[in-house]
Amino acid sequence: MIVEPKIRGFICLTAHPEGCKLNVQSQIDFIRSKPTIQTEKKRVLIIGASTGFGLASRIACAYGFNASTIGIIFEREPETAKTATAGWYNTVAFENFANESELYAKTINGDAFSDQIRSQTLDLIEKDFGQVDLVIYSLASPRRTNPKTGIIHKSVLKPIGESFSSKTLDTQNGKISEISLEQATSEEIADTIQVMGGEDWELWIDSLLKRNLLAKNATTISYSYVGPEITAKMYRNGTIGQAKNDLENSAKRISTKISSIGGKAFISVNKALVTQSSSAIPVMPLYITLLYKVMKESNLHEGCIEQIYRMLSEKNALTKSINCDEIGRIRMDDWELQSSIQSSIEDLWRIVDSENISSIGDLEGYRNEFLKLFGFGHSSIDYSIDVKIDVNIPSIWNSDSQG
Repeated sequence: MIVEPKIRGFICLTAHPEGCKLNVQSQIDFIRSKPTIQTEKKRVLIIGASTGFGLASRIACAYGFNASTIGIIFEREPETAKTATAGWYNTVAFENFANESELYAKTINGDAFSDQIRSQTLDLIEKDFGQVDLVIYSLASPRRTNPKTGIIHKSVLKPIGESFSSKTLDTQNGKISEISLEQATSEEIADTIQVMGGEDWELWIDSLLKRNLLAKNATTISYSYVGPEITAKMYRNGTIGQAKNDLENSAKRISTKISSIGGKAFISVNKALVTQSSSAIPVMPLYITLLYKVMKESNLHEGCIEQIYRMLSEKNALTKSINCDEIGRIRMDDWELQSSIQSSIEDLWRIVDSENISSIGDLEGYRNEFLKLFGFGHSSIDYSIDVKIDVNIPSIWNSDSQG
């Protein structure tokens, strides 16, 4: 089947298996080019392991310190005339590479918010690991079914307290326009916290603790974002920000719960990057387009894999001497929020329009990064050639299987 990108809004409906494989290979190559990360943590659970920071975390752990990994994903399998999602192909590639490298890697495909998938995962950990040393929580979903109530909660991207207007960018046509959003209702705020806050992370840790599946000195890390003043009304001071505050409060509660085994919970505040999630957030594509331009010119640009490697190595995220800010967060956005970087972006923000976005921003870089999320945009791949889309993840597992 010849696979071409079919873009609708901020999502691509197709994915290219060979392009996704190349994405995974390049991240593995990056980790292999770096010094080995020193840690005794060898058994890792990644909740949300198929794209972005979650996939980078799995690769960094496996190839950075030879960790055995269990990954939870929620991806669409390939059909006769329909490609799988990019996350499916990413996971196929990762597991095949891991098997070639004789690294343990198993994957569970399903809704990580559900009791069923949580139970299957705990069964697998007990069967193959005994306990886990590191739990990385990297879920990004627009909705969540609460396992206790059965209620489906949907997140919204809205300001709080007042309506909001700002510039926004359509990255497909390069047009900059004004966007206005009405303030969120109290119900919308509560729903967004239910989806993107810390309750589910806490449920996972509670379940692991209850079954004695957390090893002594276990660490758990969840990913977040703060952002600059330009995006504050839409992001940190909006509905998403309320959810992130809840996530940070959960980190404190989790740390208290696992302190008896010498454990600790952390939030890693990461840099703004082109991801499937960030592409959906008003204002963020324009900000990221300018950010990429400025950070690349300053030789400070990082992608997901570079961020995660720096977190695990330079920030000591696997040791008791983790480098945190005053409220206990690992600041991987430290380069992004440098005053010189933000000052340059603010200057560009004031003058950016549809005519100059390609010259003063990195619009081409944004578009290329977006395409690569789905396996497209690689100059080394001939996209006019038939490719096999029906490929399977080697070790998809459920609690009824034999592993």
